Amino acid sequence: MSVITPKSEEFLRSYINNASPTGFESAGQQLWLDYVKPFITNWHVDNYGTVYGVINPGHDYKVVIEGHADEISWFVHYISEDGFINVIRNGGSDHLIAPSKRVNIHTKNGLVKGVFGWPAIHTRHGDDANLTPKLENIFIDVGAKDKEEVMKMGIHVGCVITYEDEMIVLNDRYYVGRALDNRIGGFCIAEVARLIHENKVQLPYTLYVVNSVQEEVGLRGAEMIAQTIKPNVAIVTDVTHDTHTPLVSSKKHGDVKSGAGPSVTYAPAVHNKLLSLIISTAEEKGIPVQREAASRRTGTDTDAFAYSNGGVPSALISLPLRYMHTTVEMAHKDDVNNVIKLIYETLLKIENSHNFKYF
Repeated sequence: MSVITPKSEEFLRSYINNASPTGFESAGQQLWLDYVKPFITNWHVDNYGTVYGVINPGHDYKVVIEGHADEISWFVHYISEDGFINVIRNGGSDHLIAPSKRVNIHTKNGLVKGVFGWPAIHTRHGDDANLTPKLENIFIDVGAKDKEEVMKMGIHVGCVITYEDEMIVLNDRYYVGRALDNRIGGFCIAEVARLIHENKVQLPYTLYVVNSVQEEVGLRGAEMIAQTIKPNVAIVTDVTHDTHTPLVSSKKHGDVKSGAGPSVTYAPAVHNKLLSLIISTAEEKGIPVQREAASRRTGTDTDAFAYSNGGVPSALISLPLRYMHTTVEMAHKDDVNNVIKLIYETLLKIENSHNFKYF
């Protein structure tokens, strides 16, 4: 049974379609906050834009559920005299997918449309036959005659660039679009807040519903907000790789498949007792889960929370995702529903002053 309502899905669509590049997340954060306000008691925003809602305030014991709000993007790095724009990454943007993509360049005067150009196949002969996209050779064309016209458009070095692709539903089964990593995680924690409100759940602790910024450049938003909230427990949700698509090795990258349920990660940063609580909750409630392992770090905000404040019991619940860091990221509706259910049901198992120490 789906916990996602038509109104929820309407919010998801507007939230995914809105640009929220790393360091420039405020418009998306405002959308997210407006959606969760009816489900929370109060809210706060920090200096760099991380937003969190508070449910059942006033308790000493503090639990966090968290996703990150930012999406990968590009920066204008250089404008040639002929009016072409070279870029650098803002987060882990993939240069291989850039050619022929349409983009939005964000300026103080609004959006300027552009395209990542690429030499026609007819011109690539001899030494150019094996020409491939590299960070050094991809470029944006805004239809300007020269550098002066580009700058008159309001474009300057440092303007941020996002792809214009918007969300669709594929085969009534998959959400598809750019920036599902990880605004769909922000959606999931918002839905958990909605369920707690609608089901009139009285938690025995204070819950912080945290939508962090700047994950894509080193977990920076989580690092900051962990020091502010000083939680006792943190459950983080992010995306992980569906390894059952062509050209991806399950043996190398882990055996995770879309539609088979949320994935839980074993890693040094993941607290074993909290992870056991999550898995036993899934088993009790009939929520399918998959397993994966990370050698040193999860690469998610879990690491930032776990190693803050002298150590915070933390765990990671991941959503299987196809084609990460492209404009056609795909997430199965069943998995989204089950991520929401698993976080919600786990919160009901955590007690006031829950002791996660090993002995």
